[in-house]
Amino acid sequence: MTDQPDGKDSAERRTLWIVLLLNAAIAAGFFVTGLTGDSSALIANGVDNLSDTAVYALSLIALSHGRTWKTRAATVSGVMLLIFAGGILLDVGRRYIQGSEPIGPTMMVMSAIAGVVNYICLRLLQRLKQPDVNLRAATTFSFNDFISNGGILLAGALVLWLGTNWPDLLVGLATALIAIKGGIEILRDARVETKTNAETA
Repeated sequence: MTDQPDGKDSAERRTLWIVLLLNAAIAAGFFVTGLTGDSSALIANGVDNLSDTAVYALSLIALSHGRTWKTRAATVSGVMLLIFAGGILLDVGRRYIQGSEPIGPTMMVMSAIAGVVNYICLRLLQRLKQPDVNLRAATTFSFNDFISNGGILLAGALVLWLGTNWPDLLVGLATALIAIKGGIEILRDARVETKTNAETA
C-alpha cells in the first residue's frame, strides 16, 4: 500500500514516466553519436542516462511500496551511480593510452539537445512537492546530467578549436567525479532516511 495521497502519487508517477522515456531516448542518442564521434564524454553520458533510466524505473516501482522499500531503492541508485563512475574512469584511461579522435561538432550538437531535455526533466522533478528520498535521488541524477551536458558543449568547442582529444577526456573524467559526488550524496541521504524511519517506527 502506498503511504502517499492518490493525487500526489499520480503526479509523481506521471513525471517519472516522462523523465524515464526522455532519458532512454537521450541515452540512445549519446551511444550512437559517441561511437560515431569517437567521444568518451558522449559515451559517458550515454551510460549515465541509461543508468538514470533504470533509477527512474526503480522510483516508479517504489511509489507502490512503503518508506523502507523506497530507501532501499535510493541506495541501489547511489551504488549504480558509483559503479557507472568507475566504468567511465576506465574508459577515459583506455582512450588516454590508446588515443582517440573525437568530433567536436558532433559533441556540441548532441550535448545541446541533451541539455534541453535534461533541463526539462530537472524542472519536472523540482515541481514535485515534498519529494521522498527516492525522488530526491532522481533529481540529483538529472542535475548531474544537466551539468555534464554543459561540459560536453565546451569540450566539443575546444576539440574543434585545438584539434586534440584532451578536452573530451577531461569532461569524461569530470563526469565521473560528478557521478561519484552524487552517488555519495544519495547514499548519505538514504542512510539518514533509514535512521529516521527506524526512530519513528
